Amino acid sequence: MMRKSPAEVLNSIFGFDSFLGSQNEIIDHVIAGGDALVLMPTGGGKSLCYQIPALCRDGVGLVISPLIALMRDQVESLNQLGVRASVLNSTLTYRETKATEQKLLEGSLDLVYVSPEKLLTQEFLDHLRKCELSLIAIDEAHCVSQWGHDFRPEYLKLDILKKLFPNTPRLALTATADSPTRRDIRERLELKELFVSSFDRPNIKYTIVSKDDSKNKLLKFIEEYHSGDSGIVYCMSRNKVETITKWLVEEGFNAVPYHAGMDKKHRETNQDKFSKEEGVIVVATIAFGMGIDKPDVRFVAHLDLPKSLESYYQETGRAGRDGLKSNAWLAYGLEDLSKIVGFIVSSNASEDQKRIERQKLDALLGFCETMQCRRQVLLGYFGESLKSPCGNCDTCLEPVKSFDATVATQKALSCVYKTGERFGAAYIIDVLLGSSSARIVQFGHDKISTYGIGKEYSKNQWRSIFRQLVAKKLLVVDMEGHGGYSLGETSKGVLRGEEKVLLREEQFSKAVGRSRGKSRERTKVALDNAEDEALFQELRAHRRELAGEQKVPPFIIFHDTTLLEMVQKRPTSIAEFGRLSGVGKAKLERYAADFLKVISSEG
Repeated sequence: MMRKSPAEVLNSIFGFDSFLGSQNEIIDHVIAGGDALVLMPTGGGKSLCYQIPALCRDGVGLVISPLIALMRDQVESLNQLGVRASVLNSTLTYRETKATEQKLLEGSLDLVYVSPEKLLTQEFLDHLRKCELSLIAIDEAHCVSQWGHDFRPEYLKLDILKKLFPNTPRLALTATADSPTRRDIRERLELKELFVSSFDRPNIKYTIVSKDDSKNKLLKFIEEYHSGDSGIVYCMSRNKVETITKWLVEEGFNAVPYHAGMDKKHRETNQDKFSKEEGVIVVATIAFGMGIDKPDVRFVAHLDLPKSLESYYQETGRAGRDGLKSNAWLAYGLEDLSKIVGFIVSSNASEDQKRIERQKLDALLGFCETMQCRRQVLLGYFGESLKSPCGNCDTCLEPVKSFDATVATQKALSCVYKTGERFGAAYIIDVLLGSSSARIVQFGHDKISTYGIGKEYSKNQWRSIFRQLVAKKLLVVDMEGHGGYSLGETSKGVLRGEEKVLLREEQFSKAVGRSRGKSRERTKVALDNAEDEALFQELRAHRRELAGEQKVPPFIIFHDTTLLEMVQKRPTSIAEFGRLSGVGKAKLERYAADFLKVISSEG
């Protein structure tokens, strides 16, 4: 039996006047008892798709989540809203676990978040069967699929929920899944309905740069656009994480490392710092990030290539969850390609899995080397069409020049062929540039016809050419060898002069200039005047003080978007404050008076 309507819950508890996109349709479907897989971008409001039905149906909503930090943030946010929510995971003491399980049995919780490891114990499953469940939500559902970018074996066992709770609606949710992954999730979890929202994140600007001098390029990017902002910098290796963190700290940034090689306490301390403080940069491997609930991450930077477009989309999606302007920045080079191919070859995956991973890598390369609007390419990968260029990516804002690279391509392909189709780009480029290295002399490649015929281009320009030839599949990286190049199936037409090759023309500078103190079209929150900026900072300071007292992240109190609305609308009464977006009944009673004082004192 329904307790409240979805619209009433949305307004009175969460403080919003209307649903976004397909939220209403999904919520109605679940309330009616339906199962579904929901694909919705990060920041698109996935959580409401199960939180609201759980508050509208009798019983407790069971939410399966793979990350302790995500559970904690979601439960703290719900508690602030007056929702009875709790967690069950390895961080609880025995007494805390038993107390929560008792509440679950009594029906005195609205939502309980549980890790898959805890859920799948026989003792807990037996306990659950004695409870009335309103729904079962499986968050980060791409973990179910072996084709997904973050497959977790324990997720495969979640199919047991259909057998144990046949009359309880089940909802699987993810921000990232291509067609094979979607099919796999639906088959494994026996979900008939599929809801797909737009994958577009229009507030995120996508930029990709070549990897030469990448550290200084990153420094310039942060200084120009994100001084004082929270951000994430992804690196492929643990050693690189430590090196880049140390370097950023030396450059004056508040940076902390995060990787699986650190002890658990150190990782948790750094994640807590990132969550609760402002202006912290986390330098991390992909061990960090899934389920990050922090809404004001203003940039995500990659110093190494992600392993797929799904990974890239998932990782960059951690920027700008609040809908405000944010940046996704990536530096990549040929060395990334060789490393990822090496990971694929050395993995214990099946041949089918390796083939799919290679296809995913090809799609990522195509995205990196495109001369089209990047957003059109990215959305196209997920089966979505964007009719017009977005105007908010590097290829739109600075259209790419192309050049006739037919002759250069013929030289490159010929050199790969004449050296035996067994060497990587660095060696081939040295041959083209006429290097007299001992290795080239040893192999006798200083005597072949392609030796020294590429001196019209620099080493960096040749690297760019080789990257693009791989992306166009004119060259193939040897999967079984040591990253050597061989000729692609389409290369013959180019070598015969039957096909023209156009490549993107990259600009290579000898040094990247520093720009400390400059601010060029910052993605930081923009306010119209000094008075508004002063009030915004006062509101942030008050929020920070409240968060410190309660030992919760500042965004748990209010998002920046709500603070901005306070600045713009300058409410003067409790009633006016209650009409702000994100202010439900519980937060109105708890915070309105204090925030109104801040607003009136600055007014």
